[in-house]
Amino acid sequence: MKTITILSGKGGAGKSTLTASIAVMLAENNKIVAVDCDADAPNLALVLGLNEEEFDRWEPLNTGQKAQISLNKCQSLKFCPKCQVNKYCLDTCNYSAITWNMHEEIPEINEMLCTGCGACLITCPTKSIEMKEVENASIGVGKTHYGFPIVSGQLKVGESGSGKVVNTLKARAAEIADKISADYMVIDAAAGIGCPVIASVRGSDYVILVTEPTTVAFLDFKRAIELIDHFNIPCGVVINKWGINRDFSYQLQNYFQNNQIPLLGMIPYDMRFVEALINLKPAVVYEPNFRNVFTEIMNNCLFEMDKI
Repeated sequence: MKTITILSGKGGAGKSTLTASIAVMLAENNKIVAVDCDADAPNLALVLGLNEEEFDRWEPLNTGQKAQISLNKCQSLKFCPKCQVNKYCLDTCNYSAITWNMHEEIPEINEMLCTGCGACLITCPTKSIEMKEVENASIGVGKTHYGFPIVSGQLKVGESGSGKVVNTLKARAAEIADKISADYMVIDAAAGIGCPVIASVRGSDYVILVTEPTTVAFLDFKRAIELIDHFNIPCGVVINKWGINRDFSYQLQNYFQNNQIPLLGMIPYDMRFVEALINLKPAVVYEPNFRNVFTEIMNNCLFEMDKI
């Protein structure tokens, strides 16, 4: 099985739009598994016309930790000579997650603000703070209307740990892929180059970078290409919204050619892509005339992968 990850440094560049259409077309002649690794804001299932209630099942994930006060160990301000001088845990927390209970004269932790960094655990002089495992996300498994399974994750409000969630999503997708003898795993990564993107990219056979002819998108693209180069993963690029700035579009093409980055294809700026999203359909399904555009991208991607 080959893993194709689609990402871009900039949000809103068109990752999910491209992923949905590529997945639908690949599934016509191959067995595939689609994975939405944007646990902070998953929307691949929506683009494929699958709402949350249509998933076969949702399961809780416990990949996060929160700090908690052990009242049996905490001596309070009255009895702890060190806390009488400095409230170490309050001073240490950069997220204002710890407040002081003036009545009990002990610290209290707001779980909504706690990120689970563990700094207070280290600085507490009486070792009264512990880390507890919490349910920070959920994972869903469903089957799209186009015949292939999809795995998606969703962080709970105020929770962190999206990188660990992505690792779990990929592991669950790999189990499904083994059961159905899948040919491809298609991953829709998060925006940016942070932890969830690193977790998405790691272990991929090929990466498709999506950019657009704007200065911001290009700068984010260059950061993303550095990440991919770090992991030494072959990649190609797709220019989305081609035509909104023709001069910049041609500059991008020259840049990719000069830096030997394969240009897999160009997607024109067209309001029918917006209409496809509104109707919860992949662009290639909503507008058959787009098929040639995505066929070129898919074939060029497979051609580049055959060189590996």
